[in-house]
Amino acid sequence: MPPITRLVLHTLGLKMDATGGSCYPPISELVDLTGLDKKTVLKHLEIAEERGWIGVTQHGFRGQKWKRNEYVARWPGRDLTGAVASASETEGGGGVPPRSTDGATAQGGGAVPPPSAAKVVEMVPEGGGNDAPKVVEQLHQDKNLPANIPSNSPAAGAVEEGLKKSDRKKIEHTFTIWFATWKKGDVVFARNAWFALSPAERSECIERTPAYLRWAKPSDLMAAAVYLKNRHWLDIPEHVLAAPEQTHGVAKPCGKLWMGTRLEALSKAPTGTIHLTAYDEHRIARGMVSREQVLHEKRRDNGWPLVCSMRDLARRRDPFTASLALLPFVSGFRQVHRDSDLFSAWKRQHERRGWPWIEQAPEWVYFPPIDDTAVDLDAAVEAAFASFISSIHEGRSNDAA
Repeated sequence: MPPITRLVLHTLGLKMDATGGSCYPPISELVDLTGLDKKTVLKHLEIAEERGWIGVTQHGFRGQKWKRNEYVARWPGRDLTGAVASASETEGGGGVPPRSTDGATAQGGGAVPPPSAAKVVEMVPEGGGNDAPKVVEQLHQDKNLPANIPSNSPAAGAVEEGLKKSDRKKIEHTFTIWFATWKKGDVVFARNAWFALSPAERSECIERTPAYLRWAKPSDLMAAAVYLKNRHWLDIPEHVLAAPEQTHGVAKPCGKLWMGTRLEALSKAPTGTIHLTAYDEHRIARGMVSREQVLHEKRRDNGWPLVCSMRDLARRRDPFTASLALLPFVSGFRQVHRDSDLFSAWKRQHERRGWPWIEQAPEWVYFPPIDDTAVDLDAAVEAAFASFISSIHEGRSNDAA
């Protein structure tokens, strides 16, 4: 059975009363409890019905607002006595097991078969002062209207377990979410084991289970109930629980990390493919532009693939992920106003080197710091850029050593 179908069945079971009787939860409530969308819930209810795990009937009259589906638990391959049914008996999805009087069943988990539909004849007083008995036929009513149905809330049995309704609902909700991450085991046994845990253990289990699933081999995974009862989340080595070191992060356009990544990429030789189109050759042949000029423009616009990707992402306002290894080298970058002489000096540096300039620069852009006493801004910009690239090379050499 698909895991999602098991999840929906488990949630439906929570809505049954303490004796496992039928329930009438609206689809909207199942959607809230499972965290799934309506279409998915309906799909897996249909799968469960087709495989014989639930019986679904509709009650009410046309136009009545209280018309709902009734869900009854069923056991494929079992007859009403609990014995294995024959093939002819199981073709319809299986029967409903009998009601048990033992203590285990009284706490929930079993479904109550519908009483016999045969007529029951009782001798009762007719009333009105006449003591003569009157024969009254009592017919079994297998369709309870919503006003007469028993309380089928998830808090059934909460008195016995000493839990408030709100606490029980919260625990059931956390279990539903947790169990969806597991792939093995019976949902009923797992749910019982979940309720046996203390609040602190449940929180620790939720926190550690993702790491356990990454750490354990698929062949080592056990049933969910076994995992919970034995507290196997405590078996995870501490180094597995340690959060992995973050190596990349989102760089804001024209921020320190973004500009540092861009300048480092531009410091390397261009690797982008330069392709001359038929139109380019036509312009060159007619003397409209020189071949060197066309190659210069092509190299500027397409020579550095990483810079081109950063440009395209910025145009679409999509995030750019950069290596955080540059953070120590860009921490000293300073803001430069786009209308300042220093900003123009950086633009001239890009033009001299044949680099693409920043498209639609914001008001402030980060660049490597220059000497505050510098008079020649062009020379100061070149020195600042050279110092930045040199610091990166030295830092990486030290790390390698």
